[in-house]
Amino acid sequence: MEKLTRKLLKDRSFPADLKIGQMGDLPVKVLQYGEGGFLRGFCDIFIDDLNAAGLFGGSIAVVQPIDKGRIDDLNAQDGLYTVVLRGLEEGKPAEQKRIVTSVSIGINPYTDHAAYIAQAANPDLRVIISNTTEAGITYSPDDHPDDLPPQSFPGKLTAFLNARFKAFNGDATKGCIIIPCELIEENGSELRRIVLQLAEEWKLSAEFVDWVKTANYFTNTLVDRIITGYPRDNYQEFFNELGYEDKLLDTGEIFHFWVIEAPENIELEALAAELPFEKIGLNVVWTRDCTPYKARKVRILNGAHTMSILAAYLSGKNTVGEMMDCADYRKYLERGLFEEVIPGILKYLPWSDLQSFANSVFDRFSNPTIKHDLLAIALNSQSKYRARVLPSILDYVAEKKELPPLLTFSFAALVAFYRGEINDGNMTGKRNGENYPIKDDRAVLEFYAKAWADHADDLTKLTQTICANFDFWGQDLNKLPNFTKTVVQHIGNILTNGAQAALREVL
Repeated sequence: MEKLTRKLLKDRSFPADLKIGQMGDLPVKVLQYGEGGFLRGFCDIFIDDLNAAGLFGGSIAVVQPIDKGRIDDLNAQDGLYTVVLRGLEEGKPAEQKRIVTSVSIGINPYTDHAAYIAQAANPDLRVIISNTTEAGITYSPDDHPDDLPPQSFPGKLTAFLNARFKAFNGDATKGCIIIPCELIEENGSELRRIVLQLAEEWKLSAEFVDWVKTANYFTNTLVDRIITGYPRDNYQEFFNELGYEDKLLDTGEIFHFWVIEAPENIELEALAAELPFEKIGLNVVWTRDCTPYKARKVRILNGAHTMSILAAYLSGKNTVGEMMDCADYRKYLERGLFEEVIPGILKYLPWSDLQSFANSVFDRFSNPTIKHDLLAIALNSQSKYRARVLPSILDYVAEKKELPPLLTFSFAALVAFYRGEINDGNMTGKRNGENYPIKDDRAVLEFYAKAWADHADDLTKLTQTICANFDFWGQDLNKLPNFTKTVVQHIGNILTNGAQAALREVL
C-alpha cells in the first residue's frame, strides 16, 4: 500500500469527503514544540483552516522537544498526516476526515541543531506553540546556554529567543506570540517566569531581558478536545478505507474549544487579528481573562467525570460509554450538573452558555468512537475532587444553606473507592471480589489505607478522619453542617447495598 506523501497527493484523486489542506510552499510562520497527537489534531488543523481561507499564509516548523520522538516519521511523509474526527452532533453520529498540510518541516534539535537555531533568524516567524506535557514547563538547573540544545523546553526556548534577539539586533517587531498548550495553571505566565529566571542565571544581557518582556507575548491558554491518537487496534481498517498508509494517523472527537488570554503588553484586538480563528467559525475565544472558561470546563466537564466515574466503577461499569448507557447515571449527571453545579458558576457566564456547554458534555461522554476507561480517569482522584467538585459543594452550601444531595453522594463514592490495602507499594481495592488498582500520590494512598484499616468498623470515625485532613481539602469539612453525618450514611449504603442501589436512593 502506498504511503502518504506530497507526491501521492499530486498523483492521485481522493474521495470528496476527504478534505485536503492548501498545497504549495508557504513561509514558516509558526514554530511548534511537540509533534504529538494533540497538537496535530488541534492547533495544526486550525492553521490549515486559516490558510485555506486565505487569512494566514504560513506553515509550521515542528520541533521535537525530547531526544526521542516522531520527527523522522513526519519528514518521511513530507509533513502530511490524516486526522479523523468522530462524535455526536446534536445526538447524531458525525465524522470528518482530512489530510493536514500546514506542517512544512520537522526538526530534531538533537541531531540537527543548526536547522533548529536557523529558524531564530527567520524573518517570517511570528508564533510559537507548544505542548510538551504538563512536566514540560518546569525549571531545570541543569540547563546551560551553551547546550546544543538545553534539555528542558523552557531552556530551549530561552536559547532560541536569545538567538533571535541577536539575529535581529533586538528589533521589537521580531518578537513572538507564544501560545503554550500544556495543561497547567497560568501556563504562559509560568513559562515566561522560567525564561526570565534562566536569562538571569545565564547572565544574558539586560537588553535581551527587556526584549523578552516587551516584544514577546506569553499567553495563558485553555484547550479542550479529546484526541485518541493512532488507532492501534484497527489502523488497517482506516488504511483500507483511505487507500494509503499513514504512520501518523490521528483520531479524536469533533468538539473543540480554545481560550487564549492576551497579556497586558498587547492589544487584544491586535492579537486576535493575527490569528483570526473566529472569522472562520472556529470555537476559539480571545480574552483578557480565562477564569470564566476555566471554571466552566473544570466544574462542568471535568467535574462531571470526577463526580460520577468512581461510583460508576464500583457499580460494575468499566467505561464512560457504559456509564452513559445506564439510565441511573445519566439522570445523576443531568441533575447533578443542572441543579447543583451550574448554579454555583452563574457568576462567571450566563445560564444559556453553561447549559449549552453541559449539553455538549453529554454528547462527548456518549461518543461511541471513544473508549474512556473509568480507571484511567480515576488516576489521582483525590486532588481532582478538591479542584473539580468540592468548590461546587461549597458554592451550593453557601447559596442554599443546605447540602447538595448528589455531590455529597459523590464524596462518599470517593471514600469508598479508596478503600484498599497497600502491598509491595501498590494499593488495591476490591470490586465484586476482584482487585482493582488505586493510583494516586503515595501519601494519599497511605492515608486512605490507614484510615480504612483503623476505622473500617466505625464509619463515623473514618469519615471524620478523612474530612479533617486539611492537606486534602484546605479546610475541615466536618464543619459543614450535616456533611459528615450524610456522607457516613451514603458510605454505609454503598458498602451494604452497592453503589448503584445507593445512588437510586439519592435519586
